[in-house]
Amino acid sequence: MAGNDLPGALAGIRVVELAGEASAFAGQMLAGMGAEVILVEPPGGHHTRDFEPFLADEPGPERSLWWWHYNSSKLGVTLDLEKEADQERFSSLVATADVVLESERPGRLSDLGIDHDMLRADHPELIWVSLTPFGRSGPRSQEESIDLTVLAAGGPVWSCGYDDHAISPQRGGGNQGYQTGSIFAVLSAQTALLARDRTGQGQFVDVSLHAAANVTTEFGSVQWLVAGDEVQRQTGRHAAVEPTTFTRALSADGIDVNTGFPPRSARDFSVVVEWMESLGLKDQFEEFFFLEMGAQLEEDLHLSQVGQDPEVTAMFGAAREAVRFIAQNITAYEFFIGAQERGLAVGIIYSPEEVLADPHFKERGFPVEVEHEDLGRSFTYVGAPYIAPKSPYRIRHRAPHVGEHNQILEALS
Repeated sequence: MAGNDLPGALAGIRVVELAGEASAFAGQMLAGMGAEVILVEPPGGHHTRDFEPFLADEPGPERSLWWWHYNSSKLGVTLDLEKEADQERFSSLVATADVVLESERPGRLSDLGIDHDMLRADHPELIWVSLTPFGRSGPRSQEESIDLTVLAAGGPVWSCGYDDHAISPQRGGGNQGYQTGSIFAVLSAQTALLARDRTGQGQFVDVSLHAAANVTTEFGSVQWLVAGDEVQRQTGRHAAVEPTTFTRALSADGIDVNTGFPPRSARDFSVVVEWMESLGLKDQFEEFFFLEMGAQLEEDLHLSQVGQDPEVTAMFGAAREAVRFIAQNITAYEFFIGAQERGLAVGIIYSPEEVLADPHFKERGFPVEVEHEDLGRSFTYVGAPYIAPKSPYRIRHRAPHVGEHNQILEALS
């Protein structure tokens, strides 16, 4: 991609990251933005090196794909923070940093004498970012938590699942609880860096994983706090107090698609009419008349009228079914591209492999090859989540081996 030889937005910034499951994604993003991220592990490696899956299903500290993904572009050193000598080395390393990132149990670093208030005393310009389940202080600060409980107690799980409520709520996969908190950690670190440019002072950033998850519940929390109503989970669409119309369809090639929100304006009705006519489906759709009515609208349909006004209800229902009918008669990709060309928001329900193979994502450079010189080959990774040509986000190298960059510590002696 153009501009890939330019430095990232955080080039010149050093981050010291204490290896942790909850904060790994934050460190990965900071490294992708160009920061030098030095990952501190215990001797022998952090326990997340044992996370599945493994390359060729063969376990090993350098073969965890979880480790590869979350620690790409980082440098790795080992320290035993329970030992005084390594506590001093850690303090010396922190003294060279702009940002410290950690997700340790509240109180552990203080007990070791290497917490933010101790190390920032001599380095007031240092920014310290902490991710914990409920924040560093408060009555729940010492409670244990995992990604599942972050999502459950934070609220998103209540809204995720199926129309059939005999099926239990579903947790979103891929460490979404930890990743949500990590996104807030990265935004906060960047904000603190900007503030330091103006004031010369660093600050302590205290991220609550559960609070971060709760911000993502959309209608769920607000609906309860304002109206006392509970939203109900639905298959493939937003949770709502009242059920909304089903949005999934099976395309002609057997791939599921989401038909999105139905047309409500004359313009949108017109493009659906045109689309059905171009596909030769007009005469097969019994409610085509209501689509033509919608194309003559002077004002957009209002959802409040659905179920109240017979004509509005008929047009709205016809629009929903027309988009579904189109999807069922063409391939998933034809449906997606056809809708995009007409300004209609729909989506294909992809597997991870299909995402990486999609021509759009390939054109954006989302799949990238990362060289593993130790294994004599490259592997396909997910790349930049955004494009910033003048400050590109990129994976610079594979994740570190255990203690691979301990010379950084030796240079501090």
